[in-house]
Amino acid sequence: MRKEGCVFCKIVAGEITSTKIYEDADFVAFLDIHPLSSGHTLVIPKDHYRFVWDMPNEVLCACFDVVQKIAHSMQKSFGTDEIHEKVVGDEVHHAHVWVYPNPTKAIGDRKDFVANAEKIRTNL
Repeated sequence: MRKEGCVFCKIVAGEITSTKIYEDADFVAFLDIHPLSSGHTLVIPKDHYRFVWDMPNEVLCACFDVVQKIAHSMQKSFGTDEIHEKVVGDEVHHAHVWVYPNPTKAIGDRKDFVANAEKIRTNL
């Protein structure tokens, strides 16, 4: 289901471009346009839920399976085992999880979206 006017729902529908690094039937992951570090990624469900805790348990578990895959890829891609995740939900009213390497330890240029996306995709 989609919510009219939701930026992330528009990304899912392809109405707004993003640098996608992962997509399956239920989730999409793309680079944050204001990255805290190299490869800063948002993982979102394709269906609209306001908050992460609004997702049914099976969707929530599947979401964190995607987060885990991306975190492991980031460890290989950006030279640090320390990967952060953050769930807040007030920036965009669509459930999402931030996943990003420690900003003080990550190797690479955080604004090099093309190279960072390729590194993550390669190591998935």
